[in-house]
Amino acid sequence: MPRKGILKGVRRIVVKIGTSLITEDGKISRRCIERLVGDIAALIDQKYQVVVVTSGAISAGSGALGKKRENLSLPEKQAMAAVGQSILMDEYRKCFRKHGREIGQILLTEDDVKHRRRFLNARHTFNALIEMGVVPVVNENDSVAVKEIRFGDNDTLSAHVANIVEAGLLIILSDVEGFYRDLADELPLEEIGVIDDDVRRRAGGAGSTHGTGGMATKIRAAEIIMKSGELMLIANGRKSGVRPAILRGEKLGTLFRGGNSHMQSRKRWIAFNMKSSGSITIDGGAVNAIVSSKKSLLASGVTGVTGKFNPGDAVDVLNENGDTVGKGISNYSAAELSLIKGKKTRDIRGLLGGTYYEEVINRDDMIIYDVP
Repeated sequence: MPRKGILKGVRRIVVKIGTSLITEDGKISRRCIERLVGDIAALIDQKYQVVVVTSGAISAGSGALGKKRENLSLPEKQAMAAVGQSILMDEYRKCFRKHGREIGQILLTEDDVKHRRRFLNARHTFNALIEMGVVPVVNENDSVAVKEIRFGDNDTLSAHVANIVEAGLLIILSDVEGFYRDLADELPLEEIGVIDDDVRRRAGGAGSTHGTGGMATKIRAAEIIMKSGELMLIANGRKSGVRPAILRGEKLGTLFRGGNSHMQSRKRWIAFNMKSSGSITIDGGAVNAIVSSKKSLLASGVTGVTGKFNPGDAVDVLNENGDTVGKGISNYSAAELSLIKGKKTRDIRGLLGGTYYEEVINRDDMIIYDVP
């Protein structure tokens, strides 16, 4: 299918802007931001809903204070982010106001997407801003985030934002034309439908001096987007008119194309924001029931339990070969499930007493993966 047809149904877009695109000589450049904002404003004028994920807060702060980013400790980088956030947002605000648009700043940490209530609160805020015609501008909350609650790079952040707002397309703007299969290639690949070990290996390498994201982080972002059934595109953000040209269907950059099945919002949250606390091994009949027949997982199909988890925790679901076939929220603790594994539903009451569930994992609380 021509790219124009693939992108036809896209209405909500997340645009991620890398640090290298908005800095000159280590400082934030209004000229660069104005060029990018002009393209984004053109998309909004065409009735697209756009969310911006921007890097650059640390560079903005270090540039303002005359510090070299590469020499900063973690607390100093957090301090630079605190200084730079207001500088960065002020530049975006001035540039968008030239096009009659106001912006709203949203700062996120990984913790904000792990917890269901905060995830939904973030979604409500995004939707309210978009409904009011305000452009959400997002960055990681670097001034307070520590290792345990950091996304670590804004490519990953942008993929999570795309899932929060249920965007049909994530555009990652970089200083390269797209994804190259080989360094000797003159042109990037036009489209990637499957991310395999070869693609991951060729994506190795770090980002620029002023950024944290190389091609490897972009590929990780693509995996999140593709598993959600949506689209991601890596393109050169240094060229004017790239964003509108992409939506016209011109073959710019590399398009990462997910499957035809669009993952529901709750299942996206389970897939990408809940960390598994253990695993459940199931027999072939149970695999067929949850994969082909789209049934809930019952205790009768469980053959093994690994890890320590409580009711409400996420667990991986494995087949008897050890392949991960799914992930879901368990209704039982590991200890309870060890008692009732392989048992029929009618026998569970006698083992656990009056409080029990028909399913180990309800279908609505489970996602299924493609297994080779």
